[in-house]
Amino acid sequence: MTIHWCGTGLSAIPGLRRLIEAGHDVTVWNRTVEKAQAEVGDLTDKIKAFDIDVLGAELTKGDVIVSMLPGDWHVPLAELAIAKGANFVSSSYIAPEMRALDDRARKAGVVIVNEVGLDPGIDHLMAHALIDDYRASDAFDGDNHLSFKSYCGGIPKIANPFRYKFSWSPLGVLKALRSPSRSIRNYAPLDVARPWDAISTYTAPLPSPESFEVYPNRDSLPFQAQYHFEEHWPVKEFVRGTLRLNGWAEAWDGVFKEVETLSGPEGDTRLKEMSDQFWAENAYDEGEPDRVVLCVDLKAEKDGAEVWHKTYVMDAWGDERGTAMARLVSIPVSLAIEAVMDRAIPAGVHAAPSDPKLVQAWMGEIDKLAQHLQIVDHNS
Repeated sequence: MTIHWCGTGLSAIPGLRRLIEAGHDVTVWNRTVEKAQAEVGDLTDKIKAFDIDVLGAELTKGDVIVSMLPGDWHVPLAELAIAKGANFVSSSYIAPEMRALDDRARKAGVVIVNEVGLDPGIDHLMAHALIDDYRASDAFDGDNHLSFKSYCGGIPKIANPFRYKFSWSPLGVLKALRSPSRSIRNYAPLDVARPWDAISTYTAPLPSPESFEVYPNRDSLPFQAQYHFEEHWPVKEFVRGTLRLNGWAEAWDGVFKEVETLSGPEGDTRLKEMSDQFWAENAYDEGEPDRVVLCVDLKAEKDGAEVWHKTYVMDAWGDERGTAMARLVSIPVSLAIEAVMDRAIPAGVHAAPSDPKLVQAWMGEIDKLAQHLQIVDHNS
């Protein structure tokens, strides 16, 4: 059983090295062989130039394809896995085209796992753990009113005037600013065309509580079902969003105003220019620590009074092991690969697991990756 790890970008390396060091049979595929050799050449010589046809010829039943490549590659590689009776893992969100492979994967006995990085990934594990904890509590009542918040952000540990730094091309961040979002606020769907139209403040319950700017991203609503919320539960608030340093909205005000005006090919060209400028001015320096803060919060209220309220809070930063972002994206990916190889996840298309045993085991590993990880009980 061979792991075919495709892509050795900045967020891939710790998980890849962990698998090789654990003695798994890993073949590394990357568009540039030299770059892969620079990252893992001290551990393995099984490094090849990425070519989907060559990979397909080497693939055997039961192998695992891992895609840490750009999103366009995920579905073709998952389809290849199904055709060959292999399995597939990626950290990315499940696109509709990926979801549509579920029946074919089940019939072929193939496991396809996505959303097992940081966000999405670790946040899902925390949400499942909180929901299970709440269901098992004396406070549980299907008539309680629930508020769910999940905020994650990669931020500089040492604040800069721009209130943000980039680990890789800023283009993805700029494009995300043009994306609408949907969440629930005051029991009703909140549709927002641009993130800066819904910026609010969130205080993370760290050992020294710290406030951040937050905003909803993507469409949060489908995650109610993914987190096993029941349809009849009254939901006061439900949001998955992005966390930024205080002062971010002010520092980026000019960026927001310009992005608002851009469209078509000329707009894309200008976005690329802005991306290049931001990379030159606000990239991380060599050895400069990044920081990741993730908070997942569930609150239940009865007759307007809080009856249950817990928050998972994680704070991690770059150290001698490398960046926090790389650890927190790629190590969970490696845990998912091992779970697939152990047949701990059934056939079909899945996001991060809700199985309590897997959630507990994975959170135990993630605890080693973060400098601070705890569950805060606001009612104790």
